[in-house]
Amino acid sequence: MRMSDQGLGPHLHRGASRQALERSPKPLRILFINDTSRNGGPGSTLLFVLKFMDTSAVYRTVIVPREGLVADKLRVVCDELRLEPNLIENIFEPWSRAIERRDFDAPMALRALRAVGNVGRAALGMSRMSALVKHGKYDGIFCNGTTANFAGAALGAAAGVPVIWHVFYTQVAAPLNALHGLLAASNAVRAILCVSRPTARLFEESAPQKVRIVHDSIDTLEFSDGPRTLRSELQLSEDIVIFGSQGRILPRKGYLEMIRAARLTIDALSPHERDRCRFVILGDTPQDTAVDHLTECRAFVKAHGLERHVLLIGFRPDVKPYVRDFDVAVVPSVYEDPLPRALFEAMAFRKPIVAFSVGGIPELVDHGVHGSLAAGHPPDIPQMAGHFVRYFRSAELRHLHGAAGRRRLELEFDARPHARKIQREIERAVDGGKLFRSKA
Repeated sequence: MRMSDQGLGPHLHRGASRQALERSPKPLRILFINDTSRNGGPGSTLLFVLKFMDTSAVYRTVIVPREGLVADKLRVVCDELRLEPNLIENIFEPWSRAIERRDFDAPMALRALRAVGNVGRAALGMSRMSALVKHGKYDGIFCNGTTANFAGAALGAAAGVPVIWHVFYTQVAAPLNALHGLLAASNAVRAILCVSRPTARLFEESAPQKVRIVHDSIDTLEFSDGPRTLRSELQLSEDIVIFGSQGRILPRKGYLEMIRAARLTIDALSPHERDRCRFVILGDTPQDTAVDHLTECRAFVKAHGLERHVLLIGFRPDVKPYVRDFDVAVVPSVYEDPLPRALFEAMAFRKPIVAFSVGGIPELVDHGVHGSLAAGHPPDIPQMAGHFVRYFRSAELRHLHGAAGRRRLELEFDARPHARKIQREIERAVDGGKLFRSKA
């Protein structure tokens, strides 16, 4: 909490004058737009950025669409949290609540009506956010997410406020490609911070000079000793080797490929070894996805006779007590996943990684050092299974690679220097955007 001038007087150092105090720079007023209230990587990244940012240098206002887990977390680490329910998360969502899977089966006429209404809502939301930028006298807009980038660029252009894009995606919908490129190249967007090289490739033609690769981070101090829940919940003894994974259950996240690799692994183990091997998957399919892929994965497990060895246990709001009980962490994405947050969380807990070599994953995980990567184009399922067998049979290798991953995070990916790096990029973008703002 910042003290007002009225309350500062008794705390001034001897010889300091009020004039000197008044000449001290005011904090930058930055509006952070997080375009979803769904829990996920971008929201967690913003949480750590705000938590470790210099609050004497930056006043942090955050916009999210609605109350929920993300809003609860961000409220603790920002100066001001605002809800903008007209920041649309899905074009077919009902006007009074977040979308649910059943909404995709609504009559066509109702979906069309909702879509038309949501266009109007989005326009109203943009108008409200534009007024906030103007009356709040913000120095910059930090956009966290795909929709936020589109909205923030338009707001910045209208208000003459420099915009920073924080990019976690490796592609946009084809009809939006041209607009995305135009906005990236516009004067309003001063900096484009990409979490990995695959995300940076989006801007090779439109705005390469604006791109900075700023990898994600994690508060390593939060990921240490603590409660362990998974083994007790599932009644698994300490001698069982757990290959664990956690994330959103979507086709591109590769869980069917992981289950296929699990089948090959179980077949390769002796009967005694099979009794000591489990694959545990945490997570569910988000409600804004039409098809429940979690149900599909469970059906696949049953069809392949893996009910004993592959356990899909659903969503847990706090994954830490579960990941602590993993012996090996699996991140089975089969698309150009920018830089999965599950990697950071597992490595922070000293878990070796098994993944396909796709997207930004090789930028964090060195094969044979922090884990083992299988070929990813196409995903080499037998190779992944081979990595599973090797880790199952070597506790020493699990310990060696897990410890190396933790050391790398501490040295290169801790949230404290990362937040300062993001802050410097914001300050640079705002300073570079002064002329643009004066002309707007």
